[in-house]
Amino acid sequence: MNKSVKSLMFTWLLGALAATASPNVHAEQEWEVTEHSFKCILHMKKVGNFYVDNLVGNLTETVAVAERGHGQFPEGSVLQLMPNEVMVKRHAGFSPVTNDWEFFWIDLDKNGAKIFTRGAAEVNNRLGLNCFACHVKARPEFDFVCKTDQGCDPIPVTQAMFGALQRTDPRCPDAEIVSPEDQAALQQLAEVVKALTEDTSAPAEDAAPTELQQ
Repeated sequence: MNKSVKSLMFTWLLGALAATASPNVHAEQEWEVTEHSFKCILHMKKVGNFYVDNLVGNLTETVAVAERGHGQFPEGSVLQLMPNEVMVKRHAGFSPVTNDWEFFWIDLDKNGAKIFTRGAAEVNNRLGLNCFACHVKARPEFDFVCKTDQGCDPIPVTQAMFGALQRTDPRCPDAEIVSPEDQAALQQLAEVVKALTEDTSAPAEDAAPTELQQ
Protein backbone atom coordinates (compact mmCIF):
# COMPACT_ATOMS: atom_id res chain seq x y z
CA MET A 1 0.00 0.00 0.00
CA ASN A 2 1.58 3.33 -1.06
CA LYS A 3 1.88 6.37 1.19
CA SER A 4 -0.89 8.38 -0.50
CA VAL A 5 -3.41 5.59 0.01
CA LYS A 6 -2.36 5.19 3.66
CA SER A 7 -2.69 8.92 4.21
CA LEU A 8 -6.17 8.96 2.68
CA MET A 9 -7.30 6.03 4.83
CA PHE A 10 -5.88 7.65 7.96
CA THR A 11 -7.72 10.90 7.24
CA TRP A 12 -10.98 9.02 6.67
CA LEU A 13 -10.50 7.06 9.92
CA LEU A 14 -9.96 10.21 11.95
CA GLY A 15 -13.13 11.72 10.53
CA ALA A 16 -15.14 8.59 11.29
CA LEU A 17 -13.86 8.48 14.87
CA ALA A 18 -14.66 12.15 15.40
CA ALA A 19 -18.21 11.67 14.16
CA THR A 20 -18.69 8.66 16.43
CA ALA A 21 -17.32 10.47 19.47
CA SER A 22 -19.53 13.55 18.92
CA PRO A 23 -22.94 12.37 17.71
CA ASN A 24 -24.68 15.61 18.81
CA VAL A 25 -22.22 18.04 17.27
CA HIS A 26 -24.87 19.58 14.99
CA ALA A 27 -27.37 19.96 17.82
CA GLU A 28 -24.78 21.86 19.87
CA GLN A 29 -24.06 24.37 17.13
CA GLU A 30 -25.80 27.74 17.14
CA TRP A 31 -28.90 27.93 14.95
CA GLU A 32 -30.93 30.90 13.87
CA VAL A 33 -34.61 31.69 14.16
CA THR A 34 -35.96 33.75 11.26
CA GLU A 35 -39.33 34.59 9.76
CA HIS A 36 -39.01 31.41 7.73
CA SER A 37 -38.81 29.29 10.88
CA PHE A 38 -42.55 29.68 11.43
CA LYS A 39 -45.36 27.99 9.53
CA CYS A 40 -49.13 27.57 9.49
CA ILE A 41 -50.00 26.63 13.05
CA LEU A 42 -52.28 23.84 11.82
CA HIS A 43 -49.29 22.19 10.12
CA MET A 44 -47.56 21.75 13.48
CA LYS A 45 -48.17 18.81 15.83
CA LYS A 46 -51.26 19.35 17.99
CA VAL A 47 -51.01 18.32 21.64
CA GLY A 48 -54.08 19.16 23.69
CA ASN A 49 -55.16 22.66 22.70
CA PHE A 50 -51.75 23.92 21.55
CA TYR A 51 -49.27 23.14 18.80
CA VAL A 52 -45.60 22.13 18.91
CA ASP A 53 -42.65 21.81 16.56
CA ASN A 54 -38.87 21.50 16.84
CA LEU A 55 -36.45 23.57 14.78
CA VAL A 56 -33.47 21.22 15.22
CA GLY A 57 -35.27 18.02 14.30
CA ASN A 58 -36.06 16.67 17.78
CA LEU A 59 -39.84 16.72 17.47
CA THR A 60 -40.22 13.32 19.17
CA GLU A 61 -38.85 14.58 22.48
CA THR A 62 -40.77 17.84 22.25
CA VAL A 63 -44.02 15.94 21.75
CA ALA A 64 -43.14 13.56 24.59
CA VAL A 65 -42.75 16.41 27.09
CA ALA A 66 -45.89 18.13 25.83
CA GLU A 67 -47.95 14.95 26.12
CA ARG A 68 -46.53 14.20 29.56
CA GLY A 69 -47.61 17.65 30.70
CA HIS A 70 -44.46 18.48 32.65
CA GLY A 71 -40.68 18.44 32.31
CA GLN A 72 -38.04 20.44 30.48
CA PHE A 73 -38.52 20.94 26.76
CA PRO A 74 -35.51 20.15 24.54
CA GLU A 75 -33.60 22.73 22.55
CA GLY A 76 -35.39 23.78 19.38
CA SER A 77 -38.89 23.27 20.79
CA VAL A 78 -41.59 25.58 19.43
CA LEU A 79 -44.82 26.11 21.36
CA GLN A 80 -47.86 28.02 20.11
CA LEU A 81 -51.36 28.45 21.47
CA MET A 82 -52.22 31.25 19.06
CA PRO A 83 -50.69 32.03 15.66
CA ASN A 84 -49.09 35.38 16.59
CA GLU A 85 -47.32 34.36 19.80
CA VAL A 86 -44.43 31.89 19.78
CA MET A 87 -42.10 30.38 22.38
CA VAL A 88 -38.82 28.88 21.11
CA LYS A 89 -36.44 26.94 23.38
CA ARG A 90 -32.91 28.10 22.62
CA HIS A 91 -29.54 26.59 23.58
CA ALA A 92 -28.51 26.18 27.23
CA GLY A 93 -27.38 29.50 28.68
CA PHE A 94 -29.24 31.64 26.12
CA SER A 95 -31.37 33.31 28.81
CA PRO A 96 -31.24 31.80 32.31
CA VAL A 97 -34.02 34.09 33.56
CA THR A 98 -36.48 32.61 31.01
CA ASN A 99 -35.05 29.08 31.26
CA ASP A 100 -33.66 29.63 27.73
CA TRP A 101 -37.01 30.42 26.10
CA GLU A 102 -37.15 33.19 23.52
CA PHE A 103 -40.52 34.90 23.03
CA PHE A 104 -41.79 36.17 19.67
CA TRP A 105 -44.72 38.23 18.48
CA ILE A 106 -45.15 37.73 14.73
CA ASP A 107 -47.37 39.60 12.28
CA LEU A 108 -49.05 37.32 9.77
CA ASP A 109 -50.58 37.39 6.32
CA LYS A 110 -51.13 34.81 3.59
CA ASN A 111 -47.50 35.17 2.46
CA GLY A 112 -45.96 34.26 5.80
CA ALA A 113 -44.68 35.83 9.02
CA LYS A 114 -42.85 39.02 9.94
CA ILE A 115 -41.20 39.24 13.36
CA PHE A 116 -42.60 42.25 15.21
CA THR A 117 -40.57 41.71 18.38
CA ARG A 118 -38.42 38.99 19.95
CA GLY A 119 -36.29 38.42 23.01
CA ALA A 120 -36.40 37.21 26.59
CA ALA A 121 -37.79 39.00 29.65
CA GLU A 122 -38.21 42.35 27.88
CA VAL A 123 -40.65 41.29 25.15
CA ASN A 124 -44.17 42.77 25.03
CA ASN A 125 -46.87 41.78 22.60
CA ARG A 126 -48.88 44.26 20.52
CA LEU A 127 -51.22 44.84 23.46
CA GLY A 128 -48.27 45.96 25.59
CA LEU A 129 -48.49 42.85 27.75
CA ASN A 130 -45.19 41.29 28.86
CA CYS A 131 -44.73 37.62 27.91
CA PHE A 132 -42.24 36.87 30.69
CA ALA A 133 -44.44 38.39 33.39
CA CYS A 134 -47.11 35.83 32.60
CA HIS A 135 -44.98 32.74 31.97
CA VAL A 136 -42.60 33.21 34.91
CA LYS A 137 -45.51 32.34 37.23
CA ALA A 138 -45.69 28.78 35.89
CA ARG A 139 -44.36 26.32 38.46
CA PRO A 140 -40.81 25.05 37.71
CA GLU A 141 -41.92 21.57 36.67
CA PHE A 142 -43.87 23.08 33.77
CA ASP A 143 -40.90 24.90 32.16
CA PHE A 144 -42.62 28.29 31.71
CA VAL A 145 -45.68 26.75 30.04
CA CYS A 146 -48.97 28.27 31.14
CA LYS A 147 -52.01 26.04 31.31
CA THR A 148 -54.90 25.78 33.75
CA ASP A 149 -53.74 25.20 37.35
CA GLN A 150 -50.03 25.46 36.52
CA GLY A 151 -49.40 28.70 38.40
CA CYS A 152 -50.03 31.37 35.77
CA ASP A 153 -52.74 33.99 36.14
CA PRO A 154 -55.97 33.09 34.33
CA ILE A 155 -56.78 35.01 31.17
CA PRO A 156 -60.30 35.79 29.84
CA VAL A 157 -59.82 33.83 26.62
CA THR A 158 -61.87 30.69 26.04
CA GLN A 159 -60.91 27.52 24.22
CA ALA A 160 -63.39 28.49 21.51
CA MET A 161 -61.53 31.76 20.98
CA PHE A 162 -58.14 30.03 20.78
CA GLY A 163 -59.54 27.46 18.36
CA ALA A 164 -60.98 30.20 16.14
CA LEU A 165 -57.62 31.98 16.03
CA GLN A 166 -55.84 28.76 15.12
CA ARG A 167 -58.28 27.89 12.33
CA THR A 168 -58.07 31.37 10.83
CA ASP A 169 -54.27 31.60 10.68
CA PRO A 170 -53.92 33.47 7.35
CA ARG A 171 -50.94 31.30 6.33
CA CYS A 172 -53.12 28.17 6.31
CA PRO A 173 -55.16 26.92 3.35
CA ASP A 174 -58.82 27.99 3.37
CA ALA A 175 -58.23 30.34 6.32
CA GLU A 176 -60.71 32.78 4.79
CA ILE A 177 -63.53 30.25 5.24
CA VAL A 178 -64.78 31.04 8.73
CA SER A 179 -67.59 29.12 10.37
CA PRO A 180 -70.41 30.98 12.17
CA GLU A 181 -69.12 29.56 15.47
CA ASP A 182 -65.61 30.89 14.84
CA GLN A 183 -67.00 34.25 13.75
CA ALA A 184 -68.88 34.53 17.04
CA ALA A 185 -65.79 33.51 19.04
CA LEU A 186 -63.61 36.06 17.24
CA GLN A 187 -66.14 38.79 17.90
CA GLN A 188 -66.13 37.90 21.60
CA LEU A 189 -62.32 37.92 21.53
CA ALA A 190 -62.33 41.41 20.02
CA GLU A 191 -64.33 42.61 23.01
CA VAL A 192 -61.84 40.97 25.39
CA VAL A 193 -58.90 42.60 23.60
CA LYS A 194 -60.63 45.98 23.79
CA ALA A 195 -61.15 45.57 27.53
CA LEU A 196 -57.55 44.45 28.08
CA THR A 197 -56.24 47.42 26.13
CA GLU A 198 -58.32 49.82 28.20
CA ASP A 199 -57.17 48.18 31.45
CA THR A 200 -53.52 48.43 30.37
CA SER A 201 -53.78 52.16 29.69
CA ALA A 202 -55.85 53.00 32.78
CA PRO A 203 -53.02 53.12 35.39
CA ALA A 204 -51.02 55.59 33.31
CA GLU A 205 -54.07 57.86 33.05
CA ASP A 206 -54.66 57.71 36.81
CA ALA A 207 -51.02 58.33 37.72
CA ALA A 208 -50.81 61.96 36.59
CA PRO A 209 -53.56 63.39 38.88
CA THR A 210 -52.06 61.50 41.85
CA GLU A 211 -48.66 63.10 41.32
CA LEU A 212 -50.21 66.55 40.89
CA GLN A 213 -51.92 66.21 44.24
CA GLN A 214 -48.68 65.52 46.12
